[in-house]
Amino acid sequence: MLNPSHRFVSARRTLAPLLLVAATLSGCDYLGIESGTHIAAQKEAEGKAVGAACRQVGRAIEECYKLNPKSIKAAVFEGWREMDGYMRENDISNLPIPVEAPKPVAPKEDADGGDTSSQAPARN
Repeated sequence: MLNPSHRFVSARRTLAPLLLVAATLSGCDYLGIESGTHIAAQKEAEGKAVGAACRQVGRAIEECYKLNPKSIKAAVFEGWREMDGYMRENDISNLPIPVEAPKPVAPKEDADGGDTSSQAPARN
């Protein structure tokens, strides 16, 4: 027959690895491992922000969908609708649509094949 102290040692040997695994898995948030619910909530918040920004500059919801194809459409619409209500309630007008930055122009080459972009401009 097993004595009571042997049962305690046996239970402790079984319980110790389980507690170690539980403690390790509880720290996953600190390691940067994101859960599916966290990612979904983040994408929804991102979509709402996109929709609100589109409404603030006066873009139509369809244009907003077209400019942000990876965003969740329901979240984009929700953000757009919330911002629309807020702007109407507080009598806020649309902001001007930001002008897109000009695309960088490729450096021009000289007749002799040299790059002129690094040369100083000639003075008159």
